[in-house]
Amino acid sequence: MSATILGMPRPIQAFVHSAALRHNLQRMREAAPNSRVWAVVKANAYGHGIERVFEAFRAADGFALLDLEEAKRLRALGWRGPVLLLEGVFEARDLELCSSLELWHVVHCDDQIDMLSRHKTQVPHRIFLKMNSGMNRLGFTPRRLRSAWARLNQLPQVDEISFMTHFSDADGDKGVSDQLMKFLQTTQDLPGERSTSNSAALLRHGQDDSVAADWVRPGIALYGSSPDFPQHDLAHWDLQPTMSLRSQIIGVQDLEVGDTVGYGSSFQAERAMRIGIVACGYADGYPRHCPTGTPILVDGIRTRTLGRVSMDMLAVDLTPCPQAGFGAEVTLWGTSSHGAVLPIDEVAQAASTVGYELMCAVSSRVKFVDDQVG
Repeated sequence: MSATILGMPRPIQAFVHSAALRHNLQRMREAAPNSRVWAVVKANAYGHGIERVFEAFRAADGFALLDLEEAKRLRALGWRGPVLLLEGVFEARDLELCSSLELWHVVHCDDQIDMLSRHKTQVPHRIFLKMNSGMNRLGFTPRRLRSAWARLNQLPQVDEISFMTHFSDADGDKGVSDQLMKFLQTTQDLPGERSTSNSAALLRHGQDDSVAADWVRPGIALYGSSPDFPQHDLAHWDLQPTMSLRSQIIGVQDLEVGDTVGYGSSFQAERAMRIGIVACGYADGYPRHCPTGTPILVDGIRTRTLGRVSMDMLAVDLTPCPQAGFGAEVTLWGTSSHGAVLPIDEVAQAASTVGYELMCAVSSRVKFVDDQVG
């Protein structure tokens, strides 16, 4: 019998760095030393994988997410602390899972109060009543919040009621003062804990005593992306990249003046140059609309992409790294094995989007690797 020969897997991999996750969580604690911290792990921990971030985030006081299946996964991992459903329940039977899994949940509309009033449970629910202070997504307006609280407070299905809101402009010049004032004035004489700050509010306004709350809800900062880039970058906030997307050069081409690269011939060489072809494309989650000039690392050296991104490949300029050839490491974002860092925010900016989207868009065909060291 002949032995089965297994080929090498395609070289693109996404590394999740446990030490960086722990570091960023500690930074959130330092920014809000008197608050308890929700580690927000919605969207499968911003694309990192709940199971991959769990050990690094065990030091959090609770986990916040949207999906009941993700809440089940957290409980299966052994987490017995608080878990908060940030959008609450979507139908009445979800409340049964909230009871069995001991989930805390947000109430943001009358329909959710109606569901609770009909729910049969022996264990009252822990509720976070959400106020719409100006984001105009979810929550009761200031005018209606107190009546919603009164309804909830009368229900035997409800135990403790806390309060939360979400800032729409914490990352910009408008800031949080107007929304915060509405929230504090509306809830000032109502008992219960408060939760306000997301990553941007925590880092930019956390030193303001009026912004302090019982709970803070950092999300993107935990994953090594600056919440107010480009005004402040990763290094400014002392955050570390938690995901590194790396691949390799799988081909090299020598161009002459006038040669073009890729579909549509959108890049044309103005001089003789050497380019590398990288095993990464939009089917891996790299944005198709990243233009020529998007930053990228080859063997830890910063260079640029050339031409259009294809489904499975993209081209890079090898002028700054003339020794690089077949098999050379390419870092699409994050930290190279050489230690050089390419913040995900810079790639996202080139693609006219945000780091959140890039993290969440890495496709299932990319192999994830748990980096327990870095």
